[in-house]
Amino acid sequence: MSHSPLLNLPGPPKDLIDDIDSAVAQARDYVRGFDPELVVVFAPDHYNGFFYKLMPPFCIATAATGVGDYGTHAGPLNVPEAIAMACAEAVLDAGVDLAISASMAVDHGTVQPLEKLFGDPTVRQVVPIFINSVATPLGPLQRCRALGTAVGHHLATLDKRVLVMGSGGLSHDPPIATLATATPQVADRIVHGKPMTSEQRQDRQTAVIEAAQALTEGRSDRRPINPAWDHRFLEIVDSGQLADLDLWSNSFITHEGGNSAHEIRTWVAAFAALAAAGPYQTEVRYYKAAAELIAGFAIRTAAPT
Repeated sequence: MSHSPLLNLPGPPKDLIDDIDSAVAQARDYVRGFDPELVVVFAPDHYNGFFYKLMPPFCIATAATGVGDYGTHAGPLNVPEAIAMACAEAVLDAGVDLAISASMAVDHGTVQPLEKLFGDPTVRQVVPIFINSVATPLGPLQRCRALGTAVGHHLATLDKRVLVMGSGGLSHDPPIATLATATPQVADRIVHGKPMTSEQRQDRQTAVIEAAQALTEGRSDRRPINPAWDHRFLEIVDSGQLADLDLWSNSFITHEGGNSAHEIRTWVAAFAALAAAGPYQTEVRYYKAAAELIAGFAIRTAAPT
């Protein structure tokens, strides 16, 4: 599932929100029918929990707390420590380097999909796995597939109904700070993790709303939504040919989808985890090129065949 802070902010037209809500409702019904005992969420972060002071490519939480950005849940998530630690050990044994956090701060990238599917994001046991998708330099996409495969092989050994989620993407280029252009004040936040004041958070929300308006009205210098690229990506995950994505370089992803299109890494990991259990079939299929959300917004549900 894609995410967008603008789902919780004023601006997007009602018909767009209603259309997305209808697709989310299908996914919610699908998940309710499956009734998962454990949820594993691959998600990015937007300089709310991870900073350039120490930026791992991957990190698994044995405990996690929502920061409450953009109106999402603020407070602890229900993370099963022993299950998360065993997963971390299995991934490391499989040869994929993975950091551990016993106090992970997660933002809307992790929490918003949980709220959309469950209402209360704490009602199910959740293992958050962070995938760096914003802070350059980024590793090759195939490492995300390797991460997902390792996680999936371990999950297949559990006697549990496990829902695996990828949160992010697809093509989008919102106004997110970069290290190369950061002012001293911005560097304090994205490097050292200095908390934003309420005024700074409000300014950031205003900037996101204004960026969406500019993109919708065709007066933005941000990269536009790229439906053709989005659909090519969705065709690959629908077909299960995930190894094809190993050929996608980081520069190609940025050029075609924008700076934040690297959030497809969460989808790659999630589908690779599912593919570790064998062939799969996607069921709910939704896509909307939503400039009002600054996102090629997509939803997929899938299960082993």
